[in-house]
Amino acid sequence: MTNNPFNHHSPRLLLGGILPLQRPQLAADVVAGITLAALAIPEVMGYTRISQTPVVTGLYTMLLPMLAFAVLGASRHLVVAADSATAAILAATLAGVAHPGSTAYVGLTTLVAVMVGVLLVLAAVLRLGFLADFLSRSALIGLLSGIGLQVAAGEFGGLFALPKQGSGALQQVLSVLPRLGETRTDHLLVSVAVLALIVGCRRYPRVPGALIAVVGAIAVSGLFDLPARGLPVVGTVPGGLPQLGLPPLAGVPWNQVLITAASCFVVILAQSAATSRAYAQRYQERCDENVNLVGLASANLVAGLSGSFVVNGSPTKTEMVDEAGGRSQIAHLSAALVVLLVLLVFTGPLALLPAAVLSAIVFLIGVKLVDLEGLRELWQLQRNEFLIALATAITVAQVGVLQGIVLAVVLSLIEQVRHTYRPRTRLWCPNGEGTAWQTLPVGPGRFAAPGIVAYRFEANLFYANANRFTEEVLAVVNQPDGPVRGLIVDASGIDDIDYSAGKSLQELAGELASRGVRTALVTASSTMVKELRSFGIGASANSVGTFPSLKKALHALEQALEPSSSPC
Repeated sequence: MTNNPFNHHSPRLLLGGILPLQRPQLAADVVAGITLAALAIPEVMGYTRISQTPVVTGLYTMLLPMLAFAVLGASRHLVVAADSATAAILAATLAGVAHPGSTAYVGLTTLVAVMVGVLLVLAAVLRLGFLADFLSRSALIGLLSGIGLQVAAGEFGGLFALPKQGSGALQQVLSVLPRLGETRTDHLLVSVAVLALIVGCRRYPRVPGALIAVVGAIAVSGLFDLPARGLPVVGTVPGGLPQLGLPPLAGVPWNQVLITAASCFVVILAQSAATSRAYAQRYQERCDENVNLVGLASANLVAGLSGSFVVNGSPTKTEMVDEAGGRSQIAHLSAALVVLLVLLVFTGPLALLPAAVLSAIVFLIGVKLVDLEGLRELWQLQRNEFLIALATAITVAQVGVLQGIVLAVVLSLIEQVRHTYRPRTRLWCPNGEGTAWQTLPVGPGRFAAPGIVAYRFEANLFYANANRFTEEVLAVVNQPDGPVRGLIVDASGIDDIDYSAGKSLQELAGELASRGVRTALVTASSTMVKELRSFGIGASANSVGTFPSLKKALHALEQALEPSSSPC
């Protein structure tokens, strides 16, 4: 990791992403901010194609929301602005209650941003930053990949000047094929040129391919008067500062607004936390997620009040700043100033921008979101989690983002319960030389000492796995390779026991006593000892006691038993 002079400072409640200043770094931060603006302005304009809102609302997300997070957030690195994931959620969940792009629809998107801000405020007050952990990294890979497929498929027809048809990603792609004869040649040529330019510039990360494409396309559009030739363009983009005001509240479909806000809230928690933690670890910094929630809440509140839509911590924009040398929110303040300049001076030329340019940019955004590397790594390392990611991606792409989020959370929790329900269990046994201990899978003939088995359970005991614990212990004691007269239960991997598991342990202790099997417990936790004894475990006449180590438990049990001839 890179050493950093800001290391080990406690997170601040104000200006945590800016202070303390390091003067030699200021110039690099300013340059990084200008680079961010050059790369991200075309991107956020593209996100408005996803969210189905006016182009200027994308620029608004890089003004007041970015300033708000810079002042109130804790992360020095996280860039908060428009994001493809939350933009896709807006379109997927609000399009059914208002016509996309209409005044009513835009009003709903601003109201959702305000509601997301309220939810984030509540999460910060209640210190619920830990909720981000309930969407696993594998589920997040699947979620973002599914959104990428959905976004790319939805814009595939736009590359050919064809309207989107179909409700799922696969249907949307297939619907284009029989309509290729309706393609506008000039529109397709612009799309192909923009795709080639942006992809070619990726070999040089600091070259703003999207910005070059936007500026070049505007110049060509004006020079050859492409709007007069019938080529679709963005049209008038309002200039000046955004107008502040409350979203309209009359006739609001609150049920849909709250569902949309809750969906965005979950994604923001998971994605922003994962990104801010990654960069805090990279630079050995502390980053309080609950303070970040305050920054994210303020960013979304001002987004809604300034006529924009939901903002989120963006991994791609954060990486843009980091690659450009930015190390604090000064870079983001610089980017906001560039956006302000664009709003005040350069919105006029944006009206000439061909729609094909935004279609190409959005298509590439979607393709980039499909995390093939993450999916490949999951396939190699954790097949079960790969299946979770794949199922989530397919659900998002074919059914919807909301359904994908629900499935991702449910599958993540099921996978965790599965690990706890069927944890790893082992038997302690001396190694071949008898000089050290080793753990082996549970099976017959594996003794810690003649007539004694040592069983280790590596998870908390609760109602769902208590029966498995009991059955496996009885199977170990009842093995055919020799009489088992002593049992050591290594409980050092158990941190908690619920009521159902405690009662099962009581019944197990009675069964072992009836078979004449003496027992000993291993745990170094005084809390666990107290909890076990509250159920009458570890202090009965059949037990020789509780010990902090396997060696001590084995010694005590050997003294309490007659020697036997069973080998290890």
